[in-house]
Amino acid sequence: MKIMLIGHRGYIGPVVAGHFARVLPSVEVHGIDANWFAGSEAVAFPDAAFTSQRSADVRDLSAADFAGMDAVVALAAVSNDPIGKEFETATADINSAAVLSAARVAREAGVRRFVFASSCSMYGAGSDSLRKETDTLNPLTAYARSKVATEVGLRDIAGDGFMVTSLRFATACGASPMLRLDLVLNDFVATALRTGRIEVLSDGSPWRPLIHVEDMARAIEWAARRDGDDLVEVNVGSADWTWQIGQLAKDVGAVLGGIAVDINTNAAPDNRSYRVDFSRFAALAPDHQPRKDFTEAVNELADQVRRIDFGEAAVRDSRFIRLNVLRGHVRDGRLDGDLRWTTTD
Repeated sequence: MKIMLIGHRGYIGPVVAGHFARVLPSVEVHGIDANWFAGSEAVAFPDAAFTSQRSADVRDLSAADFAGMDAVVALAAVSNDPIGKEFETATADINSAAVLSAARVAREAGVRRFVFASSCSMYGAGSDSLRKETDTLNPLTAYARSKVATEVGLRDIAGDGFMVTSLRFATACGASPMLRLDLVLNDFVATALRTGRIEVLSDGSPWRPLIHVEDMARAIEWAARRDGDDLVEVNVGSADWTWQIGQLAKDVGAVLGGIAVDINTNAAPDNRSYRVDFSRFAALAPDHQPRKDFTEAVNELADQVRRIDFGEAAVRDSRFIRLNVLRGHVRDGRLDGDLRWTTTD
């Protein structure tokens, strides 16, 4: 089996490649990435997990890039709400238009399976009920709107044996060679270790489902190998990993040995609050359900953070915050305002 990961040098890609190497030793995993975050590794990148790697912008891919592939996994994205707000045009171009173009040319190249890393953030402001795949979407940010637009477009591309799976992931977390600390659980762990406290910027009430990056890799493996319908859109996560943000901070603090938690009770309401029904994924992929233990996940991440030399930088000023890296590239002229490289050096 030959698999192409678009955006393989991001947070998820190396974990996915490592997972495939363990469960399918004969698999070929190839990677294409714009390499925005080269130099932001937490540990050495696992190059040996990839059969081939090359640098390219997802906006420039053609059918030739996917020749001979059995499955394509679209991970490349402007990765969160703050970046989407600052680079809104690039977010739409990369997260939606480019991914849809990649799906079209992958189909032209004879690829059978296309896996899109989508997001539960499309549900936006929640309600008392668990959000199901058939519920109305309410994207509140440029990032979330880009995910909705891609799913809508993929519905027209799927069919006639071209199998599309949109995995609506809960919020990612956990250790990775390409660590991100702009994710809520990861931020809590890192700031706890660096400052001795956890600071919750919201009033702590929003609900948020989480999923460990290793469990994301398990879901991607299922989608890249599954049979059945030509189009599947499914929530991926679990009820056991769903928290109100304030309680999540307290639980992280408890695992780390009684770290104090500061909650901004005077914060403006955060409308990005939702709980999600994951029963469809449980039915479709019973052998690929999330299974990471919370305490183990926090301790593994803490061990990784302890080994990092942050220098004088605070966690939220570090190279592990994606917006910091992109701003630096743009400020120094390496990337333009559309997040394209200005040089080939």
